[in-house]
Amino acid sequence: MTPTTETAPLCQLDEIPDGHAIEVEAMVAGEPESLLVYRNGDEVSAFLNVCPHAGRRLDYAPGRFLVRNGLIICAAHGATFTAGDGHCQTGPCKGDRLRAVPVAVTHGTVHLT
Repeated sequence: MTPTTETAPLCQLDEIPDGHAIEVEAMVAGEPESLLVYRNGDEVSAFLNVCPHAGRRLDYAPGRFLVRNGLIICAAHGATFTAGDGHCQTGPCKGDRLRAVPVAVTHGTVHLT
């Protein structure tokens, strides 16, 4: 997949199942990055797809994330992060947080801000 640029749309809101996350590739600060994009109703949060504990990806398979009851679960070590703000609730990096990437939804399109 070719990364989107900082001005290009990331995805459509309806591509993200409510209460779940998808992966998108995007240019962030001039670097290609894998992003986790989480949807809660009409609200969207995005984070670098990197656990702060050991720098490993959060997905258990490419683009597949464990999300339960508003928590993102790192597949490597089981750390749990609040999906809305990325704050680590439990696990080896408790008190740390995922690196947020600012996004907005405009007319059903999710894009970097």
